[in-house]
Amino acid sequence: MTIQSQVDQLISQMSPAEKAGQLTQYFYFRLPEGAEPGLDFDADQQPQMVESALRSGAAGSLLFVFDPAEVNRLQRLAIEGNRLGIPALFGFDVIHGLRTILPVPIAMAASWDPDTIERGQAVAAREARAVGIHWTFAPMVDIARDPRWGRIIEGAGEDPYLGAAVAVAQVRGFQGGELGEPDRVIAGPKHFAGYGAALGGRDYDEVNLSDSELWNVYFPPFKAAIDAGAGNVMTAYMPLNGIPAAGSRWLFTDVLRDTWGFEGFVVSDANVVRSLVTHGFAADLGDAAARAVNAGVDMEMAVADPGYAHLPEALESGDADPQAVDASVRRILEAKIRLGLFDAPYVDENRAREVLADPAHREVARVAAERSAVLLRNEGDLLPLTAGDLGSIAVIGPLADSKRDTLGPWVFDFDLDETVTVVEGLRAKAGEGVRVDHARGVRVGQRLFPSLFDMFGGNKPADPEGFDDEAEFDRAVDLARGADVAVVVAGEWQNMIGEAASRSSLELPGRQLELLQAVVATGTPVVLLIMNGRPLDLRWAAEHVPAILDIWYPGSQGGAAVANLLFGEVSPGGKLPFSWPRTVGQVPMVYSHTRSHEPENQQRRYWDEASTPLFPFGHGLSYGRFDYANLAVDQPACTTDGSVTVSVEVTNSADREADEVVQLYLHQRHGSAVRPVRELKGFRRVALAAGESRTLEFPLGPNERRYWNAAVRGWVTDASTFDVWVGGDSTAALSTTFEVTDA
Repeated sequence: MTIQSQVDQLISQMSPAEKAGQLTQYFYFRLPEGAEPGLDFDADQQPQMVESALRSGAAGSLLFVFDPAEVNRLQRLAIEGNRLGIPALFGFDVIHGLRTILPVPIAMAASWDPDTIERGQAVAAREARAVGIHWTFAPMVDIARDPRWGRIIEGAGEDPYLGAAVAVAQVRGFQGGELGEPDRVIAGPKHFAGYGAALGGRDYDEVNLSDSELWNVYFPPFKAAIDAGAGNVMTAYMPLNGIPAAGSRWLFTDVLRDTWGFEGFVVSDANVVRSLVTHGFAADLGDAAARAVNAGVDMEMAVADPGYAHLPEALESGDADPQAVDASVRRILEAKIRLGLFDAPYVDENRAREVLADPAHREVARVAAERSAVLLRNEGDLLPLTAGDLGSIAVIGPLADSKRDTLGPWVFDFDLDETVTVVEGLRAKAGEGVRVDHARGVRVGQRLFPSLFDMFGGNKPADPEGFDDEAEFDRAVDLARGADVAVVVAGEWQNMIGEAASRSSLELPGRQLELLQAVVATGTPVVLLIMNGRPLDLRWAAEHVPAILDIWYPGSQGGAAVANLLFGEVSPGGKLPFSWPRTVGQVPMVYSHTRSHEPENQQRRYWDEASTPLFPFGHGLSYGRFDYANLAVDQPACTTDGSVTVSVEVTNSADREADEVVQLYLHQRHGSAVRPVRELKGFRRVALAAGESRTLEFPLGPNERRYWNAAVRGWVTDASTFDVWVGGDSTAALSTTFEVTDA
């Protein structure tokens, strides 16, 4: 029996209520003991409510279940409870790992290495599928150009070209070549669309974007994820240009399905269908359900009292389109069949334990953390450190030995015992001949407004009992004064970033800057490690600290990776996926801005600060030294439907092997619309031995030159003169030109 005929047979037997059940996904809450989340429903009764819905066929999917035994128990309730024996689909937030925690997504993007990203998410998928998770609510492919927005940490930064490449790698890692591959899960890119452009960087706030920005900046990573085969797309929360995303037929039918050919299913974000009423868009839950399903939202994610439970009445009244409802049910059933859930719905609990314990997964996480780190500054070649030259290392800061913060936010099934902190990694790497001491120095910062997410997975930070601020501060400074080198680990505590964790400031929280300044004043050489998911205010550090390495939240093997980087076993090769502003007052700041009528004053837009970034997009230093030469175009001109090939010679003139990310930027001088001063249109991460030279080639065809033009409301490829730059960041100086003529 074909998948289509199997689905047809099931749909023909289903009542409107059963169809609504297949389109309904419930949270399954079991809050930690003592948690007081302030939810607007009875959290104690929620599990019983969900189990009742499973038995009656009123729920076809669950999320937030990751224990294999619990998955099996709930799956049995679903199959034995509903009369058609349809299995449940289990989704989960596997954002950057399940048991093995990878560097956070913005860090993985900083690797500029699709292969590393794909390998990492394949590990995450294997662990997730082993415990009974079928579908991940990832990758988040929202472009983020305001670092105040906490969810910048889940994406790939500011650039659509890099964002698209990262999206493809994540989809392939999670899902494989096609839906239903063994040890893989459904990939669910989110949040469609424009979610990262929230006003003021405030999570969930409204978004107002021009059509040009949507098509040229915010849509490309989604389109790339769809082309890579993603089986699911998640809606955004907010209104986009006045229309709530979940009620936008233009987004989910006209663009996603009719224009891009998406054949998977769409899920709302949590309670988004209900929020159509909250926004003042729908009159009531029945109206909200009808509008959402008619727009193309196939499944509702709900905490309690789902809107889609009202679909039978909406069908009877004629408000909900029966063809739209059946199409949505069809997509859900097809996904379940392709995953093999009708044939093998249960989890092998013994195999789950074996998969979660696989040491090869930790190796993937360590390599990913090494390849993600970005060396921001290295004056006097302070790094790499040489163990033989050191008698003692002072490691300073509360993040330096915090296992939970090393992992980063929005992880749940982690193992703290196997997490390697910076202190632990340095002690293991330095050996017995080097003393590695640690002092916290300052206390952990606290959020002004704790969120629901702080209640899960030990997310709430705490200081040791009897913490004496001044005594601990002085102890840290004294420790640094007596050491050969001080390694200061500063940044944000993991619960200060992520969903519902936007910030109005980019300053180092608490007294961390004061501590850093006191340590530098001792005269001891200082290495600053930044643990973060967004750019922070490092103006003082960039002038006074000789070495700064951005390690992000590096995951389960973060400390081991950091030690390898500091002692030179590997060279940092990561590059920034965003422009690093000097201060929050510059936000948003992007490298790909358009040319103003006064370009000569571009760097002097502010009275009190340069209008340039502290570190440019694509920036990242190395222990190698890379020289660029012989930039050439294979032909001086081509037609609008033709291509040219750009070549460049890159040489590592250092005495050690190292990685470089070679970046190509393009500018169209004139045409039917103004174009950004530079746009990333090619990159390649390459490893070069000491003294090695290599010639790299980059094709530039119509796809690299075309853009969406608001005047003609469509894609255009102009005849023009094009400038090309190739180098190690977005300020690359080596340049050439070519002409494009009408075909």
